[in-house]
Amino acid sequence: MTTLTVTAKGQVTLKQDLLNHLGVAPGEKIEADKLPDGRVMVRAAAQDGTIADFIGCLSRRGGRKLTIHEINEIAAKGWAKAK
Repeated sequence: MTTLTVTAKGQVTLKQDLLNHLGVAPGEKIEADKLPDGRVMVRAAAQDGTIADFIGCLSRRGGRKLTIHEINEIAAKGWAKAK
């Protein structure tokens, strides 16, 4: 179990091992649900990427053409927000 400290502003910082466990990187969001028994459930927020966010990730000016394998790898990482 990890113990966290509440600041004077009522904030809590999650420790790196918890963020790693959630698979959350800087800039990403987490969700917290209040449960009836006073507990809180925390999880990584679902990514709400759109096709507009994805377009352009394969764009390369003046470089060599990508192989289908490279395109598939970039696409998988882009959609999954892989680290």
